[in-house]
Amino acid sequence: MHVFHVPTPRNEAVPGYAPGSPERIAVKQALAEMSAREIEAPMFIGGKEVFTTDRRPLSPPHNHRHVLGYYSRGTGEHVTAAIEAALAAKNAWENTPWQDRAAVFLKAADLIAGPWRARMNAATMLAQSKNIYQAEIDAVAELVDFFRFNAHFMEQIYRDQPLSPAGQWNRLEYRALEGFVFCVTPFNFTSIAANLPTAPAMMGNVCVWKPADSQIYSAHIIMQILIEAGLPAGVINLIYTDGPTAGDIVFSHRDFAGLHFTGSTAVFQHMWKTIGQNLSLYKSYPRIVGETGGKDFILVHPDSDLQAVAVGMVRGAFEFQGQKCSAASRVYLPASVAEDVLARAKAMMAELRIGDPADFRNFINAVIDERAFDKISSYIEHARTSADAEIIAGGGCDKSVGYFIEPTLIRAKTPDYLTLREEIFGPVLTVYVYEDAQWEETLRLVDQTSPYALTGAVFARDRYVIAQASEALRHSAGNFYINDKPTGAVVGQQPFGGARASGTNDKAGSYLNMIRWVSPRTMKENFAPPTDWRYPFMTEE
Repeated sequence: MHVFHVPTPRNEAVPGYAPGSPERIAVKQALAEMSAREIEAPMFIGGKEVFTTDRRPLSPPHNHRHVLGYYSRGTGEHVTAAIEAALAAKNAWENTPWQDRAAVFLKAADLIAGPWRARMNAATMLAQSKNIYQAEIDAVAELVDFFRFNAHFMEQIYRDQPLSPAGQWNRLEYRALEGFVFCVTPFNFTSIAANLPTAPAMMGNVCVWKPADSQIYSAHIIMQILIEAGLPAGVINLIYTDGPTAGDIVFSHRDFAGLHFTGSTAVFQHMWKTIGQNLSLYKSYPRIVGETGGKDFILVHPDSDLQAVAVGMVRGAFEFQGQKCSAASRVYLPASVAEDVLARAKAMMAELRIGDPADFRNFINAVIDERAFDKISSYIEHARTSADAEIIAGGGCDKSVGYFIEPTLIRAKTPDYLTLREEIFGPVLTVYVYEDAQWEETLRLVDQTSPYALTGAVFARDRYVIAQASEALRHSAGNFYINDKPTGAVVGQQPFGGARASGTNDKAGSYLNMIRWVSPRTMKENFAPPTDWRYPFMTEE
């Protein structure tokens, strides 16, 4: 047995992609090549590529008539096969030395940061309609950080051992969960889609991974990278089925051991309810880890830096078309500075270009699909016709070529207006203007208006004000930002997750998430066991 240390992790640097730079040329070439070539995306079960006759098209959201390729749609039989493959691989993988498990993902990190960088970025730009900066900070930088920092957190966990008094040795063994982990991943972050199955796998678990249909193109790339990095067959099994089909089989299986989920609050609550109803079926109590919705806020104090507020609003609300769980969705402005801030924000919004991510001048791209387009546009139309709100910037929607929605600024006239309460998941920011004297009432309003508690930001200069807001909004956001937009959490710097209706707050990007995927066993070894059953207190005076 040898004691090893993983390389000290550092956050991956983000290239500038300036005109003429090597990284820009490489990703432009990858975009052209991948856009022109149709792929076949199979499922991966037990290390084998699985194709079906049910081929579904993969299309860019910004050009929905173009076909990037086809994926093989699976059935319940494939879900069962994936579970069986995972369980067959479990013993060998669980007993693989931790440093060898870590090495797989450390190599994957170097592959993504190196030879696969342009393709990983291009896949996310094409399939999820992200501009190059949004793709880079997600599909490369954050994903690389997850792999490298998670290996570091794994070592940290294993090194955490109990005290041992004289004559005995106490140890903690961090076992993998007894069964398989079901990983359900979203469309909006390639890094999250990869992290949800790989974090449990790094800790010795085996996984069944079901990505969102709209993320399959980049999920296919991720599996290719993991295989090249040496991931053994059956450790992570990638399936493309509908949710209810997978859920019916997974949640009624005796060896279901955990759920790693990112998605909607309603779906997560339904899954939790189903798991609860089936508890008597399982070998052990399943671990349930989920990050769900948000109605993320920006609260502005009158003494704030107004230019910083306006930039925080525009970047926080409209980057990646607002399709982030952390995106700014509601902002509270004091009456004394509201018009100034809004004028600054609207001036910036007027400069935002919208279109294909292949044109690097475009800040805004398409929302993910027609269903999202219709939902988001319905909120905009509601504001257009409501007596309680008005659209003060943007509001245009066009799905003739791609699913494009203009960044939209709504001014709500009542503090409980629809778009101040409900998650929209699109480029829509609602402003409520409060009277300066009602600062404390507004703190309570921010806390109580939404059921979510994912991210939030306060802008202020006065330290007493910042401290007051931090305390009043203590439970309103799992990631709280001071004089910054409420997005952009970095692995190892701002562990991510929220509570209330936003999830279990298990903090991806920290040891807190990794420790959820182990079942500790306490071991006590007595070097001098007693040989007499009697205790000293039993001796006569």
